[in-house]
Amino acid sequence: MTSASVQAPEIGLTDLVKRFGEVRAVDGVSLDIGAHEFFSLLGPSGCGKTTTLRLIGGFELPTSGRILLRGRDVTDLPPDKRPVNMVFQSYALFPHLDVAGNIAFGLKRRNVPNAEIRRRTGEILELVRLGGYEKRRTHELSGGQQQRVALARALVNQPDVLLLDEPLGALDLKLRKRLQLELKRIQLDVGITFVYVTHDQEEALTMSDRIAVMNRGRVEQVGVPEELYDRPATPFVADFIGTTNLFHGVVEAPDPAAELVRLDSGEPCRIVAAGRRPGQTVQVSVRPEAIVLRAVNGAAPMATAPREAAGLRGRIEQTAYLGAAVQYQVRTDGGLALAVLAGKVGTRFAAGDHVEVSWAPADGLVLGDTPADLVEEP
Repeated sequence: MTSASVQAPEIGLTDLVKRFGEVRAVDGVSLDIGAHEFFSLLGPSGCGKTTTLRLIGGFELPTSGRILLRGRDVTDLPPDKRPVNMVFQSYALFPHLDVAGNIAFGLKRRNVPNAEIRRRTGEILELVRLGGYEKRRTHELSGGQQQRVALARALVNQPDVLLLDEPLGALDLKLRKRLQLELKRIQLDVGITFVYVTHDQEEALTMSDRIAVMNRGRVEQVGVPEELYDRPATPFVADFIGTTNLFHGVVEAPDPAAELVRLDSGEPCRIVAAGRRPGQTVQVSVRPEAIVLRAVNGAAPMATAPREAAGLRGRIEQTAYLGAAVQYQVRTDGGLALAVLAGKVGTRFAAGDHVEVSWAPADGLVLGDTPADLVEEP
């Protein structure tokens, strides 16, 4: 984002709260979303992301807080008084209208001249790659085509902001991946702000300029995809964005280069965490792809209270072939469960094999000193 977009955000949310009875669905959310940005609200079911989107669109009114669109306070305005449009997961197309009729519906309600309606409808059909489908009925379209019609209907009204509530959720995996790229292309072509709600981490990472990770009505972290994946600020973000191994341990030997941490399993590891004091508890995150597996001959007993941490001994419990890689579940001699992602080229291991697992100290990311708030999907 440019400094200008930060100074004058397209959308500004300040201390936004929404209560449903005793439940705080949105709990003090503050966000600035820049002009021309593809911004995603990401989190598990029930985290408040859809409610936040509906508050921006005016479909819900906040209990407290403010909503600004281009600097204008729209907190109490209804949806038709806000320069936004929304695309729902269900598409909500009119079955009695053809494709062109669905797209033109909003323009006709605003009494736009017929010639202008035809021009704008034709342009938006080309943008979503549905030229020639004007007379088709919605039931004659595939799910992906229906999604494009819903998108075209929202964009033809030329909103400042487009809100999208899991619009690809009902599609199969292959089509969803293809339309992710299409949505990003369309957003770049029209040049407006997209605010996208999803629970799919890969989807958010693929399309977004920035992402807000939400949990229990609050924003845990905001950042670009690389930042959220490589430098998560909390155990929740580390656990929710991709896959990670989370360990709990105590700093045993401070070292500016690589500190020795005694894990709860009794095993040692080294991490880069300069400034931690002896006895301090830490949460450590290690991504599966950062762990190196090495074959060992037989099960060697773990040394008693080692001062140096080379690798942890264990056994392969389970393997899963993923096409581009192989995933291993490893149980260390101390009882620690590890997920390891390795390339399919090179040494392959089978269940029961004895191995040593290790990682570079820089790949052991310290997240804090409290137990992880792990993700639990219903």
